[in-house]
Amino acid sequence: MVNGFSEKKQIGLALVMITIYLSPLIILGENAHIRVHDNLDSNLAWYKVLSKSGEMFGSLDATIPQIINGLPRNAFGTEFSSIVWLYHLFPTMVAYTLSQAITRFVAFFGMYLLLKKHFLREQKWTFINVGVALAFSLTPFWPSGMLSTLGMPLALWAFLNIRNGEKSWKNYAVLFLLPLYSSFVLGFFFFLAVMGLWWMVDMIRGKGLNLRFLLAIAFMTTVFLLVEYRLVGSFLFSTEPNSRDEYFHARLPLWRAIRLTFKNFILGHTHVMTVHGLIILPVLFLALYVIARKSLWKEEKAFWVLLVINFALSTWYAFWFYKGWLPLTERFHFLDTFNFARFHFLRPLVIYLGFALGLKIIAQYDWSLKPAVHLLIVAQLLVLFLFNDEIIHKNKPTVKQFFAEELFTDIKNYIDEPLDEYRVASIGIHPAIAQYNGFYTLDTYNNFYPLSYKHRFRTIIEKELEKNKTIRTYFDEWGGRCYLFTAELGKHYMFKKTSKKRLKNLELNTEPFKEMGGKYIFSSIPIDNAEENKLRLNKIFTNKNAAWNIYLYEAL
Repeated sequence: MVNGFSEKKQIGLALVMITIYLSPLIILGENAHIRVHDNLDSNLAWYKVLSKSGEMFGSLDATIPQIINGLPRNAFGTEFSSIVWLYHLFPTMVAYTLSQAITRFVAFFGMYLLLKKHFLREQKWTFINVGVALAFSLTPFWPSGMLSTLGMPLALWAFLNIRNGEKSWKNYAVLFLLPLYSSFVLGFFFFLAVMGLWWMVDMIRGKGLNLRFLLAIAFMTTVFLLVEYRLVGSFLFSTEPNSRDEYFHARLPLWRAIRLTFKNFILGHTHVMTVHGLIILPVLFLALYVIARKSLWKEEKAFWVLLVINFALSTWYAFWFYKGWLPLTERFHFLDTFNFARFHFLRPLVIYLGFALGLKIIAQYDWSLKPAVHLLIVAQLLVLFLFNDEIIHKNKPTVKQFFAEELFTDIKNYIDEPLDEYRVASIGIHPAIAQYNGFYTLDTYNNFYPLSYKHRFRTIIEKELEKNKTIRTYFDEWGGRCYLFTAELGKHYMFKKTSKKRLKNLELNTEPFKEMGGKYIFSSIPIDNAEENKLRLNKIFTNKNAAWNIYLYEAL
């Protein structure tokens, strides 16, 4: 009991707070502000394109003609991911809201069960268990990651139960269901690798084979491999070079790798934001001080081991980009194509477990600070509420303004040709916008696509790349954004209708653009030297509900 609140009431209040956190999405719908990076600019369009393509269950060698004249179906991932079906069955913002709700509620119960059963078992720690679980569930996770990181506490709860000899079917149900709403390569590959390492350490330390624990790890891994059969097929059987073959990560000098270590440790990473620097990090160091002052190293081993792991994960992440890896990446190509830096995706789990244990240490061993424990939890919740998408993305377009469906319907009607008979590309806006609105695009943002297409597309923008080293390196050494890059705009893709920007010295090769089927360019800013690029301005489109004006240029 805390101030008259029973455990059930505390859990009920936490669920209400999650609902309040989600309320902008529920109330505003497509008028809500949500994350653009790796969300509006990509995944939400991908789900719609896949849903409309008729290739949901396409073969391993199927393609989706709407994108780059035939994007491999495998680039859009598995049809056995539940998030794909949410977007297939519901309108975009209904699906997005449902996905947010599923992820946050599961994250809450997963962390709560883990803390209550395996870390803070006594009833007096209920407020910490509920409060930290609530805070964990409100972290601004990457939306299309689903439960890839926020589902880890629930998975760890199940694995610890099995490791301790528990035979309940609920544990195996968790290990079966999580792969249906999470990603193997964006979280659970690394989690399962650590589980395997843990089993090995147990065996070396003389705790026996624990076959039940080993088989549980193998079971969840097998489910993931079956669900992600497209990824497995592409990795094992595809012989065609793809854009990931030109991804090079080992380029940072030592001093920058060290700086990135501390930046990641303090601030986190955009795909696994933990918002821990202001409240949680001081709590961790304060708890460490209490341990050192009272010589509690043995009693509180779990806490300081988690803190060491926390820093080690940041170090691993940063040094994955250290140029010292270069000799190995040149010899073993998979070290470039697979992002092993993502072991740091374990940090949300590690940080919030550490937060709970740190609060317990402060409350248990330092009576002068015990009253502050509740305030620290409330403070962290307040910080997380301020990180609500509706607040931190307020200056970005709403979903409705971003996709601007009315505006692009006007463009379709003006062109008045079957969408599959011409191709478009965009300047100053993300190509996902055109894709979402049904246009067939030569440009795209995708994790991998044929390398031959990347090289062919490069001929369109080669003069622009020559003028700007930043975009040249960005395209040549990664290329996930296969955009009409320009030296004047650089890596900026969102020029709203309030922008005064103009393109004055554009140099595109329109002949390869036309050879690839390109006919129109959607530009959000005027091109002053359009004629020199063999482009004709047909019409300027505007709409009060759109974030952009679109200058429709036709290749001559």
